[in-house]
Amino acid sequence: MKRLIAVSLLVVLAGCTQTRSESGGDSGWITIFDGTSFADWTAIGDANWRIVDGAAVADAGDGLLVARNRYTDFQLRAEFWVSDDANSGIYIRGTDPNKVVSATAYEVNIFDKRPDPTYGTGAIVGVAKVVPMPKAGGKWNVYEITAQGDHMIVVLNGVKTADAHDTKHMGGVLALQHGADAVNNTGVVKFRKVEIRPLGAAGSSKPAY
Repeated sequence: MKRLIAVSLLVVLAGCTQTRSESGGDSGWITIFDGTSFADWTAIGDANWRIVDGAAVADAGDGLLVARNRYTDFQLRAEFWVSDDANSGIYIRGTDPNKVVSATAYEVNIFDKRPDPTYGTGAIVGVAKVVPMPKAGGKWNVYEITAQGDHMIVVLNGVKTADAHDTKHMGGVLALQHGADAVNNTGVVKFRKVEIRPLGAAGSSKPAY
């Protein structure tokens, strides 16, 4: 009887361990936008960011939400929704937190109607083209972005869209974009459930401001 109880206990413990592992309790993911506050972000530009139903939303102006920490090596996961005419993207490794542009950071693009579609949705602007370009408009999507050393991988909705090596920017801030100009000023952009997982000692975060 004692042996039967011991075996049963081991089975229960094994099941608990598996459940904890599968739930991601020890996965190392850190939520940096939880849908309730911009406390870990700084807005630059004039985009009209606000929180609606657990998402960061903008539909006018040209600007960014810039994370307060810098990251070197990491995995980033974010859910986003854009209208068909939206110009958006996620910037990573921005070297200047007050001026996050393609010259100072890598832009993982979200722009279904970009004039040059090879650097549209799914691409890293100026670094990794995407052919054919996927469309993200009108639905919720998931970006998974890995940056480790000089290697960057972009996965959109489970499909790899970019895989490149580049050394221009090896660490810095990340930012969420609502882009606009005289022609395109009406697109809707939403972000939710933004999480990051630093990779190794080099991926540790530090404040950018």
